[in-house]
Amino acid sequence: MERDLTWENYTEQQKKDVFEFAEKYRRFLSDCKTERECVDGFVEQVQSEGFTDLKEAVKNGAKLKAGDKVYAVNCGKAMVLYVIGKRPMEEGMRILGAHIDSPRLDLKQNPVYEDTGLAMLDTHYYGGVKKYQWVTLPLALHGVIIKKDGTKVTVNVGEKPEDPVFGISDLLIHLAAEQLEKKANKVIDGENLDILIGSIPAEKEKGDTAEIKDRVKANILNILQKEYGIEEEDFLSAEIEAVPAGAARDYGFDRSMIMGYGHDDRVCAYPSFEAILQMEEPEYTSVCLLVDKEEIGSVGATGMQSRFFENMTAELMEAMGCYSELALRRALAASKVLSSDVSAAFDPNYPSVMEKQNAAYFGRGLVFNKYTGSRGKSGSNDANAEYVGELRRLMDENHVFFQTSELGKVDQGGGGTIAYILANYGMQVIDSGVAVLNMHSPWEIISKADLYEAYKGYVAFLKSV
Repeated sequence: MERDLTWENYTEQQKKDVFEFAEKYRRFLSDCKTERECVDGFVEQVQSEGFTDLKEAVKNGAKLKAGDKVYAVNCGKAMVLYVIGKRPMEEGMRILGAHIDSPRLDLKQNPVYEDTGLAMLDTHYYGGVKKYQWVTLPLALHGVIIKKDGTKVTVNVGEKPEDPVFGISDLLIHLAAEQLEKKANKVIDGENLDILIGSIPAEKEKGDTAEIKDRVKANILNILQKEYGIEEEDFLSAEIEAVPAGAARDYGFDRSMIMGYGHDDRVCAYPSFEAILQMEEPEYTSVCLLVDKEEIGSVGATGMQSRFFENMTAELMEAMGCYSELALRRALAASKVLSSDVSAAFDPNYPSVMEKQNAAYFGRGLVFNKYTGSRGKSGSNDANAEYVGELRRLMDENHVFFQTSELGKVDQGGGGTIAYILANYGMQVIDSGVAVLNMHSPWEIISKADLYEAYKGYVAFLKSV
């Protein structure tokens, strides 16, 4: 069934609301290019919205009740927000789960070297990327450096107009005959994604006759020492990400779309976060769960496979006076989840990989993926039909435009989300999010209308009974 285009059904006021919401998101996407920056920005906002730190509340012996708003941060790279509902926790929660990490290039622990008078940074790509897309682009460096004494140095270079940018070179077309014969996944090797950062050698001190080894590298290290107070060894305890430099931009003559880095999955994380800010005293406890490491399998202490969410829910219930191991298990199993993640938009340039009846389209609203996985649904959650029917009714009752999709043709490929991990608790879970063009590329594209419908759908879900 072909779904209606949202734009054809909007009033002028609704169009204004779409563009206003999209502009706030565009600024967020421009400012928050790493998981740490997302968490920092969200924490700053929630503290002005009446949320308190759950860990501090527990430490101070606070007793929480319906209507209270709390949050918890995990290692500065993931977080969870709760608005406590009227109903007992054992009756379940309404959970919006998204991830805030995106494909990128990470600096290695010993990244700085010099070759033929050029200073370089050695990288290791993160997540699923087409490596050839990352060359000849202006890149910015974002992240943190932790010194031995625990001092944290924040790095953000390449975003301001006066900042320098960095990049990865590519072979000129005149000498690329052999390169162009390679398969796309071999055109650029992962070990060749090294970033050029300087070419001026350090000056010799007056009267110093000793030869300085790697003088260009030495000059870069001098600059880092002068501007940031860091030494080469400090990179051992650093997390620095190379990401596309520049702000997200309106896309198209009609400005109906946004081009930016990191739509996957911040285009779902942002409306999920904004949706929970609208909750005052919901029927069921509302949750917004924003995690790290989804792009590499949801592993590690900040990924969905950690027990952070489970532990924080236990702390919440203890502070509410309703915790027991059995009560926690019941609360988790009775919960319902929208695993808020992106879907592949139909691209008229590449129609052969999509099955048109089951593809997502720009401008047709929030996307539900009953299952993801690959080929024979391997690794998918595959939501129950009863839950899908319930969500259909909910979206229609709240006038939310939505569509259903799967990720390409059956044997074309596939992908996964955090849905199956939450489903391990017995929760009802379905993937739902925004359609994206150029997914996993440095510059992705989304429809403003789809972003707004996702927000409306997430609010309706959190308020559902």
